[in-house]
Amino acid sequence: MPLMTTKPMFDLAYSGGFAVGAFNVNNMEITQGIIEAAAAEKSPLILQISKGAREYAKMNYLKAIIDAAVKEYPWLPIAVHLDHGDTTKLVDTCIKDGFTSVMIDGSHHDFEHNIAVTREAADHAHAAGVTVEAELGMLGGIEEDVVGLDAEEYEKNIEKFLTDPVQAKDFWERSKCDSLAVAIGTSHGAFKFKHEAKLAFNRVEEIMKTCPGLPLVMHGSSSVPQEFIDLVNKYGGKMPNAKGVPEEQINMAVTKYGVCKVNIDTDLRLAMTAKIREVFVTKPAEFDPRKYMGPGREAIVGMVRRKMESNVLNSGGKAEAIIKHWEKLGSPLPSFYKN
Repeated sequence: MPLMTTKPMFDLAYSGGFAVGAFNVNNMEITQGIIEAAAAEKSPLILQISKGAREYAKMNYLKAIIDAAVKEYPWLPIAVHLDHGDTTKLVDTCIKDGFTSVMIDGSHHDFEHNIAVTREAADHAHAAGVTVEAELGMLGGIEEDVVGLDAEEYEKNIEKFLTDPVQAKDFWERSKCDSLAVAIGTSHGAFKFKHEAKLAFNRVEEIMKTCPGLPLVMHGSSSVPQEFIDLVNKYGGKMPNAKGVPEEQINMAVTKYGVCKVNIDTDLRLAMTAKIREVFVTKPAEFDPRKYMGPGREAIVGMVRRKMESNVLNSGGKAEAIIKHWEKLGSPLPSFYKN
């Protein structure tokens, strides 16, 4: 089975009480860990590649790793997604590289400019049969090239940064995006909150009323597991007061509201870094990369499997239904598969 767009996934997720995890990939071990977890849970998944990952690992290498995963698990529904694309030029390049979904992030522009940028990217992507995610509203935190608002400032003034439900309707209709990343109180990075985490579910509910049927996306949704923070700090790291989005709040957004995609990156980094640090400290003579990257990969498998279970994303066991729906849609292939 070739890679698919996010449409068959979101068609079922929107009213099916589950969301598809979107996990950022940067190298072979991270990708393998995510894929092995999805296969074990029989879960659909989205592999996200950021601008920084493209620069670090080079797209030819990442594409070859993903192609190997598709060949190994031909029954697994997988979408390859550009995370936080900043220009239509990059969108075009990613489409040629075989991405099945792209994000154009114009959230830092004013409303009209955001619409214009998103509409241009959507016109290009839709012509190739590729789905488009956009973003409206502002998130806090910092992760890679994405610089949001200071966590304390964000929490104090959160209402003015959240996605406006009326604007969301206008934005969706005019931009022609296929899914929308909304600001509901999440932040990028490992230090998401200064105080108790609380997502604005009332805002999500309002957006669902003004935009019925629009798949919603949660960015900055790593939960920053304490077990990994403890390991990082135990073995020489310095991550005091790291806080993420509680898994029960993610589950509520997924099972009760129209959140179809949940982005997870920080938790992957923490899982791998924690286990690598542990090996370096407990086995200081170790110099075989397989002996420290391997435990990092296994930690990712366990963490991702937990995310896919019913108490978080609830996506486990949904792979077969998505494949059947994809086939019912006529197994639509993006244009690059047809060339």
